[in-house]
Amino acid sequence: MQFKEVIGQQATKKRLIQSVKEDRIPHAQLLAGPSGNGKLALALAFAQYINCHQRTDDDSCGVCPSCRKFAKLIHPDLHFTVPVIKNDKFKEPTTDDYIDRWRKYFSENPYAQYEKWMSATGEKEKQGMIYVFEASALLRKLSKKAYEADYKITIIWLPELMNDQCANKILKLLEEPPSNTVFLMVSEAEEQLLSTIRSRCQMIRIPKISDDDLEAALVNHPLLGDSNPSVVARLARGNYLSALELMQEDDSRTFNHEQFSRLMRSGYKPALDDLIDWADEMGGLGSRVRQLAFLDYCNGYLRENFLLNLKEPDLIYMDEAQSAFSQRFAPFIKENNVMYLYAEFDNAYRDIASNGNGKLVFLDLAIKVSKLIRVQ
Repeated sequence: MQFKEVIGQQATKKRLIQSVKEDRIPHAQLLAGPSGNGKLALALAFAQYINCHQRTDDDSCGVCPSCRKFAKLIHPDLHFTVPVIKNDKFKEPTTDDYIDRWRKYFSENPYAQYEKWMSATGEKEKQGMIYVFEASALLRKLSKKAYEADYKITIIWLPELMNDQCANKILKLLEEPPSNTVFLMVSEAEEQLLSTIRSRCQMIRIPKISDDDLEAALVNHPLLGDSNPSVVARLARGNYLSALELMQEDDSRTFNHEQFSRLMRSGYKPALDDLIDWADEMGGLGSRVRQLAFLDYCNGYLRENFLLNLKEPDLIYMDEAQSAFSQRFAPFIKENNVMYLYAEFDNAYRDIASNGNGKLVFLDLAIKVSKLIRVQ
């Protein structure tokens, strides 16, 4: 992965490159920001640049032996840590157990998404985690000298999914890092990390991709078809993954919109039997990852409806199906209920993430939402 392959983010690229030129590479960096903005791709481009044998002023060469191995994710001094699944086959799972699947997934999806990575593991109905076994394996790897490169580089994707034991062991590694080792943590919820881990890392906040940069990346994209790249870029709100979904009319986006609409219509009537049926269906999905993605979608869509109700068209990002539904729905999202609705969806997200009973969580959510959208 080269910097030129990462969409936009010129200021961050310049900052990372400058740290290498000045030989002032922090041993631990936390790249934090929203999904779909290229954080993980940036981390790999930076790692490749650090160890490139013939790097230029603004990028790695892409052709030296080190670059070729980084491009295939097979460099012996590059170590990935990603969420994995514990099952009957892997009772003490680490990234090494899933490394072939990860290499295939990342080579096709450098703008990685947690939900789709879980599907790629073959365990899409389960939630991934970074277990303590990962920290132990990482310690063994990093205790050895670098094989070929000047630096051993560890990229930890979604460190907020480390369990407590793992987080504490990683903290010790950050406090007493092996020589010539660089930790690159790539997070979408850095507030969930231990404060002590955050304090040991240099924070680099990665913003959303600018509309202009995203539009430029979409102009010649094979999925664009008859879509207007400017419109897609605006609707995607700086998220390349969202742009792909919009161009593909992604099934998950359609499902989320349909279930949101169904909840709100049943809640407004109110129709208790319909709400119970809805909760049973959502709670019985069998995929907590999909349930969490739905709840995250709902809060984003609530925001758009609130802004529409406030008549702020320049701040609204909706596709055609959302806009059509919101013409009638938006007036029910008001100052006196919007924050309470946000809170209920956030509470449901937390409960599902904590392995709460899905049917009970969604029924409780449905009843509370029904009351809130009928507030005068």
